[in-house]
Amino acid sequence: MTALRDLKVIGFDADDTLWSNEPFFVETEKKFCALLKNHFIEKELKEVLYKMELENLELYGYGVKGFMLSMIETAVKVSKTEIPKELIAGIINLGKEMLEKPIELLNGIENVLNTLNGKYRLIIATRGDLLDQERKLRKSGISRYFHHIEIMSDKKEKNYLALLERLNIEPKHFLMIGNSFKSDILPVLNIGGLAAYVPFHVIWEHDRVANESSESNERLLRIKEISEILNYIDPN
Repeated sequence: MTALRDLKVIGFDADDTLWSNEPFFVETEKKFCALLKNHFIEKELKEVLYKMELENLELYGYGVKGFMLSMIETAVKVSKTEIPKELIAGIINLGKEMLEKPIELLNGIENVLNTLNGKYRLIIATRGDLLDQERKLRKSGISRYFHHIEIMSDKKEKNYLALLERLNIEPKHFLMIGNSFKSDILPVLNIGGLAAYVPFHVIWEHDRVANESSESNERLLRIKEISEILNYIDPN
């Protein structure tokens, strides 16, 4: 990949790239359905919840708090506003449990960061709730590796362009590493940057991209795990 010769700055997504995240949402959705199983059909709950999440993205953004509010709204909607108050309390507790989850760094993360540190400017470019992402970063113990941390409201082309402009980075000098083809890879390729796609075993339906495997670009790397990036980047 000859384009890597111009590489100066490496951006990392956080959730499901640096540490595990989406499995907690899947686990909580199951608990949500179990909590309401005596009142509503699981299939209907999941369908309404997913639709509610998408409708609420513009209002609440990404993250646990928006998910918790969407669960509450889903319960209210399917019950026609007759949801028992103790179930509302139970849903709030599910959200709080998510916010208290431990941080589990994915395999090879610390070695990659330690190897690249000082050779390139390393940044985090992730979306989500500000307080929650700051908490996870603090608990992760890896903040010392990063020159800059950006918690973004969204990860579209305009968001990346604004980030690179603030940091005085040309797209051709920037590599983004992430697990979402939709939000970590395509927008960066579209603005002239470099991207390394490292898929995670669980992905949110909203982040799926049709025919992502057929996408071909000389500025795109596909790796199975993050440690493989060191096979392409020579930090010496």
